[in-house]
Amino acid sequence: MGCRTRGSRGPATSVWTLCGPARRRFAVERLHGLTDRPRSGRPPVHGPVVRAEVVALACALPAEHDVPLSQWNCPEIARELGIRCEVSASASSVRRWLAADALKPWQHRSWISIRDPAFAVKAARVLDLYAGIWHGQPLGPGDVVICADEKTSIQARCRCHPTLAAGQARAMRVEHDYRRGGALPYMAAWDVHRGQVIGRCEDTTGIEPFSRLVTQVMTARPYAAADRVFWIVDNGSSHRGQASIDRMRHAWPNAHLIHLRVHASRLDQAEIYFPLVQRRVVAPNDFTDLDQIRERLPRSRPATMPSPDLSTWKFTRRELENLLHRVDTHDNSAHPSGKRPDDPGRTYGPDH
Repeated sequence: MGCRTRGSRGPATSVWTLCGPARRRFAVERLHGLTDRPRSGRPPVHGPVVRAEVVALACALPAEHDVPLSQWNCPEIARELGIRCEVSASASSVRRWLAADALKPWQHRSWISIRDPAFAVKAARVLDLYAGIWHGQPLGPGDVVICADEKTSIQARCRCHPTLAAGQARAMRVEHDYRRGGALPYMAAWDVHRGQVIGRCEDTTGIEPFSRLVTQVMTARPYAAADRVFWIVDNGSSHRGQASIDRMRHAWPNAHLIHLRVHASRLDQAEIYFPLVQRRVVAPNDFTDLDQIRERLPRSRPATMPSPDLSTWKFTRRELENLLHRVDTHDNSAHPSGKRPDDPGRTYGPDH
């Protein structure tokens, strides 16, 4: 900030006296002139070329450089940099350069590519049902939309010692060792617009158990007198293919079975309900036998109902189109040819 000398204004006070350069800057720029001027500082040890090489390594898979690793970390990048460029850079420098570009090659995220050419059209049909639309027309007051799914293999684990309730400064204690008491599936039908669920426990999954769930729902009010009941299901073995559609139509003329696309189970609203069952009823799987599971699940249904905020579906056809557009943009930037080698291509119908 310039030369400064310390003077005094009496026995108990002191002031800073500005020397020539700082005084002249203060006269011209006032208080802004008292700030420190930029300094050159220590010259960088590694130039931008080395940093660009680090970023290039982080943005490539280790196998592309014949490195026997599944993913990079900072020490390994620094070691590979020394082999490739004969530059000695510390792992902390590599970490700092990567942080400046928001790169974390030591992390990974699972991803499923779209393989169905008509994915957008078929998924939009389900989203339209959630929004109360079918074939471009609003649903009537006598139409119902149901999402059905099954939670497989709820295990009865009889703990070797009783579970201890939580105490002061102590969490609930659950014995790690247990005796297997079997497993059973829980099947549920979620009413999309009423926010209600009908469920049942079965000994196994399959066509017959699913048919019993359908019968339980379709013989109850208001579904028995509904004009149309749309059943949205995944592609599980209990209700797969055209044969399941024909069985549903033959048994219940007012029922329409709608299949979600492969790898699109997150569009099934029953996925909202089952996590609540797992957290509030099942975990930590402390059951003496299967009968205890069969007795607890029906009684717990009011406690596991989603709140109004959770049961309000917000992912619409427009959000789906925006998501697919972002995926296409990402794929085109990664593959300038516009098509991945293993991608059969994506086509959209006229209503997309």
